Amino acid sequence: MEKARTASGPAAGAAPGASADRVAVFDADWTIVAVDEGTAALLGRRRDELVDRNIWIALPELAGTIFHSFLLHARSVGERVTWRGFYAPRNCWLEATAVPVGGRLHVQLAAATGSAPAEGAAGHATAPGEGAESDRLRFLAEVSEAMISTLDADESVGKLVDLVVPRLCDWAVVSVLGDDGQSTEQVGAHRDPSRLADLDIYLTQRVQSPRDDSNPMAAALLTGEPIHLASIDQELVEPTLGTDAVREAWRRLDAASLTIVPLRARAETFGALGLVNTSARPPHSEMQIATAVEVARRASLAIDNARLYGRQLKVAETLQRSLLTPPPQPDHLEIAVRYQPAASHMHVGGDWYDAFQQPDGATLLVIGDVVGHNVDAAAAMGQVRSIVRGIAYDRQEQPARILTRVDTTLTGLRIGTLATALIARIEQPPGEAAEDRRTLRWSSAGHLPPLVRRADGRVERLDTPPETLLGTGAHPARSDASVQLLPGDVVVFYTDGLVEQGRTGIDEGLARLTALVGELGPCGVDDLCDGLLERIVRHRSDDDVAIVAVAFHAAGGAPPR
Repeated sequence: MEKARTASGPAAGAAPGASADRVAVFDADWTIVAVDEGTAALLGRRRDELVDRNIWIALPELAGTIFHSFLLHARSVGERVTWRGFYAPRNCWLEATAVPVGGRLHVQLAAATGSAPAEGAAGHATAPGEGAESDRLRFLAEVSEAMISTLDADESVGKLVDLVVPRLCDWAVVSVLGDDGQSTEQVGAHRDPSRLADLDIYLTQRVQSPRDDSNPMAAALLTGEPIHLASIDQELVEPTLGTDAVREAWRRLDAASLTIVPLRARAETFGALGLVNTSARPPHSEMQIATAVEVARRASLAIDNARLYGRQLKVAETLQRSLLTPPPQPDHLEIAVRYQPAASHMHVGGDWYDAFQQPDGATLLVIGDVVGHNVDAAAAMGQVRSIVRGIAYDRQEQPARILTRVDTTLTGLRIGTLATALIARIEQPPGEAAEDRRTLRWSSAGHLPPLVRRADGRVERLDTPPETLLGTGAHPARSDASVQLLPGDVVVFYTDGLVEQGRTGIDEGLARLTALVGELGPCGVDDLCDGLLERIVRHRSDDDVAIVAVAFHAAGGAPPR
């Protein structure tokens, strides 16, 4: 692209405080194609440091200022606009007039009269407009602080409409495109609580207009440029008012003027902020529009971050749930499982459970905890779980032998993961079946002991001597333990997140859990699992939590409800 090299404006060497106009010319890519020495001095640079350079590279401190918003607004409106305000990077007040000429933007720049004194000066008179500018800067700082306080996309959008109403408009609507790029989610706010019902009727019941240039919101989404309507053409709105109820709601909303600012981040326009004034409030001024552009710029990145985070959560949770499959329900057994991720670890973690039947009819139960959190732990968990499942199903071995083979495989394949695990096998040889008894045989690799709630309400802790975690490379000899179970008994397996919730010590946590298992009484295993989560975790766990509960019923008996 050809770039003009001739500077225009006052003579070179003009002082920064001179009142003469200064001129800078920008092309469509924001490259500075012409600038005089006086303008360069106002911006704190020499002319040769600016010409032929992109403004955002040559003047990085400009980003995020009101002057930055003014330049973006000036390019979008296509006509002469003016601005006066405080330019913080130079600690001075500026006056600017911008005019688009043949695809370029010409900006006249001057130091404003009555400029603010340097920071820290006392006893000075307030310069004209200084209070309003300070108020704008405080408002923009509030926007930035509020928008980064959450990673929930819906909450982010709600914060945005609450911030701009009534500061910038009488009522506002935020439209955000769905993941399919077509569907649109909308959130609105109104300064008058009595008009919220009307706003809801309008947003939910109106006829959606096609996305073409005749629709201002669609045009903003398509072009990525702000749109300002000093008055709203009712003929444009009428096709969307499909029913009398919507038409009356629109009338009461009294929409007189409108500014739409795109929400744009990472080179994508993903939504728009609509700012509506009623007939009691004048249309937005150029400075208000520039402020709205800056608000949208700051909010866009926060909302887009929340959207991306939400997508990651969805993918991660889908992965986790695909690994943690529903348990079987063998005859006369009732199995319930629960998994709750740590509140701060993206809905995934290293805890897992498993339950399946072996070819000889025995039911195998597994619970474990890979050391670590987040996606890495979830990936390692998937590997360990698959290894345990394959080895346990391949041969009808006792739990200790299964753990030994798993440990050997982890070391041989250099998985590089440490994990606790407990494998339990529910057996019922013919002699026990005749007496309606079962044997629970288990082995633990450093995992917490199971609990048994007997039919008479007693709760027993199945303690065994501690044994080494999986993955250490030590390959210790492992042992089995067994216990007899009768109809009405319930066994609970769990991970340490249920014991150490609230930074509770292991001994104290085990005592709390044991008491709760007894206290919750003879309920179904689903209710038991839910009760433990509700009473201990309260739906916001410090660590991942996995639970497996198994109830033993008499032949022909019905489970408790």
